[in-house]
Amino acid sequence: MKWRSLIVAALRSIARNKLRSLLTMLGVIIGVGAVIALMALGRGSQADIQAQIAGLGTNLLIIHPSSSQTAGVRAGSGTLNTLSLDDVDLLRNHATLLQDISPVIRVQEQVIAGSSNWNTQVNGVSVSYQQIRNHLMETGSFFTERDVKTRNKVAVLGKSVATELFPGQNPVGVQIRIRNVPFTVIGVLQSKGQSSMGQDQDDIILAPWSTVLYRLSDGKTVRTIMASAVSEEQMEAAKNEIFSLLREAHRIPPGADDGFQIRDQAEINEVLTRITGTLTMLLAAIAGVSLLVGGIGIMNIMLVSVTERTREIGIRMAVGARPADILWQFLIEAMILSLIGGIIGILAGVGGAALLGKLMGTVIMVSPLVILGSVAFTAAVGIFFGFYPARKAARLNPIDALRYE
Repeated sequence: MKWRSLIVAALRSIARNKLRSLLTMLGVIIGVGAVIALMALGRGSQADIQAQIAGLGTNLLIIHPSSSQTAGVRAGSGTLNTLSLDDVDLLRNHATLLQDISPVIRVQEQVIAGSSNWNTQVNGVSVSYQQIRNHLMETGSFFTERDVKTRNKVAVLGKSVATELFPGQNPVGVQIRIRNVPFTVIGVLQSKGQSSMGQDQDDIILAPWSTVLYRLSDGKTVRTIMASAVSEEQMEAAKNEIFSLLREAHRIPPGADDGFQIRDQAEINEVLTRITGTLTMLLAAIAGVSLLVGGIGIMNIMLVSVTERTREIGIRMAVGARPADILWQFLIEAMILSLIGGIIGILAGVGGAALLGKLMGTVIMVSPLVILGSVAFTAAVGIFFGFYPARKAARLNPIDALRYE
């Protein structure tokens, strides 16, 4: 009954000054709402990045040359021509932890289709590249091993290229020209959209690596080798196996530079997740300042309330209320103010996150742990910032309080 009476008294006091109570809670509402909305957007962004990285391919491993060095000047990554078709064959025949492997011969070319033209990247790849990169067909089909062996001039268009060259049309069966070499379009890939780095993954043309290597490239340079490990758990072991095989094949002595680098999804995922996580926590910390301001607002209002209700406190003490009863009365009032503000803030945060997600076209993920943490934190704010005013009220002298005007 004692606790019920204290809670009822606190609610009546809050209800008597509705506008002041609302303004007191405003800082807590804004703080909690901002924390939940930003955390939801941050977690959603991390999930979106992870989904995009998964869309890069199944257990993807990317092998590319290191940088070249001339007179002490180092060029960019991939400028050292150390990879070859022999390396592809070596890994295909001797690597036990690789499921699929494909050379990637990249050329940037102007593509012409009738009166339309478009500059895009043409990738010469093997048939297994489709599985490595998880490419699905929208129309038509992917090329075959026969096309690779016969250096057939066939091409599969990314969605962006198909849209630019053949707006509103089905390009399957139509001829295009890449550096004046005629290619027949045999399929269009399903859209993958932009990567997490803002690159259009659909602005691409895929063709048999043998055709691109000998018709559009120099006939020897392999810029990249892409492979997929047999499982996610074997990714690191597969990387070590690749390093071992290639170092032995290239006769690289111990301690010397490999001449090539291997990147995997885990590294990309770790870097991007760390960046988004840091930004999310930074924004949440900034939003948390509003909670601090809200707590200070609660303390100020409670101090004003103690001053206004000094005579009431004196009467309560005169009829038998102990200092502990007065302390708990004002402490519970501060906690209720904070908790009500926290609940309203949670609702505002979830609604705001949903609205922002819709406007920005991104995923939102509201964590129950964040909500529970927000409730606990708001209760702590009420206790922390309400304790001093409550303690001040409990320490009032009953006689002085009764005389207060």
